[in-house]
Amino acid sequence: MATLLKWAAKALRQPPSPPMCFPTSGFETVRSVEVLEEERFEQFKKGQYYPANIGDVFSSKYQIVGKLGFGTTSTVWLARDLESHRYVTLKIYTCDERDQEEFQINKQLGQGSSQHPGHAHIRKASDIFTIPRPGGDHPCLVQNPMWESFRDLLYCNPSHRFTEELLKTGLTQIFLALDYLHTECRLIHTDIKSDNILQKIEDKSILESFTQAELKGPSPRKVVNGFPVYTSRRFDLSKVFGRAVLSDFGSAIRGDEKRNHDAQPNIYRSPEVMLKTDWSYPIWDLLEGKHLFNGNDPDGKGYSTRAHLAEIIGFLGPLPFDMLHCGKRSHEFFAHDGKWKQDIEIPTRVSLELSEASLEGRNKEMFMAFIRGMLQWRPGNRKPPRIYFSIRG
Repeated sequence: MATLLKWAAKALRQPPSPPMCFPTSGFETVRSVEVLEEERFEQFKKGQYYPANIGDVFSSKYQIVGKLGFGTTSTVWLARDLESHRYVTLKIYTCDERDQEEFQINKQLGQGSSQHPGHAHIRKASDIFTIPRPGGDHPCLVQNPMWESFRDLLYCNPSHRFTEELLKTGLTQIFLALDYLHTECRLIHTDIKSDNILQKIEDKSILESFTQAELKGPSPRKVVNGFPVYTSRRFDLSKVFGRAVLSDFGSAIRGDEKRNHDAQPNIYRSPEVMLKTDWSYPIWDLLEGKHLFNGNDPDGKGYSTRAHLAEIIGFLGPLPFDMLHCGKRSHEFFAHDGKWKQDIEIPTRVSLELSEASLEGRNKEMFMAFIRGMLQWRPGNRKPPRIYFSIRG
């Protein structure tokens, strides 16, 4: 019976789609003096990016439709899976093995229980393969296409703020994702920010629209030392947004090992990271349209750890004595008795209530309790993601 069902499924399966023919002329050639996208990075100068072209077919079934983005370790492309007749994204990594941590981490992301409610809010790979090339092979992740990030959505709104309902829904889903990451995969993301929270595409028309736009108006490009460089094309604004999905695991690490190295974007760094104490397991911007902490040093040099710590002390009070003596950098900022010794004043007359200007009444009280549950000096006192699963408002 099982054999018969397999035969029937194979017989009913559509044959693969033929590759599409994309224009090879009619595009704008970017001037050679203009530095374009990944061309700015040292890895490009060393020839470590894969020279992908629109129209290329990989693994005998994934045809590139257009470029979605780039970074220091990869380029990202919209592609058509010719066998399963669906759109996917291809994340093609450089051939530098030091830049392939995310490729290895993705092998762990799918190993947790699919029954966990956070499983659906983690961006996983549907396929992983390697593109052979003289000078070094290129790993490639195949993933479901996603609309742009929470940061992009934030700036689509003239007020540069999320609505309360969108923020509550998005945060609940990200907490689910984090619990899955911690409990099922034993991983810590370390780089959570609005850029790395994407939204599932429910409006499939934007994928076809992207393809038609590339066929009718080919992307501008240039050739540098024989390597093609394309401009990225953005998706149209979706009419319907799907669930929030946590992505970009290039900085993720094992969570069951003690660490004391730098992690997190500067303005989001926790006290234990700034002071270099051991750390392991144990959103404001989206609602307020600004950072709670900025870390802007009064000497005009931009961000500094001392300015960031001073801001946190202004909000939370003195650093607990036990944390003081655990930090390898504590002596830079505090005397042996715990007194602040930097020549920068601790802010006064600051509080969460004064800093929050978007909410009133009961909603404000709930949001303050929510933020205070996470803004704690000691990691062990911070509420874990699972606590917030039932946030509804």
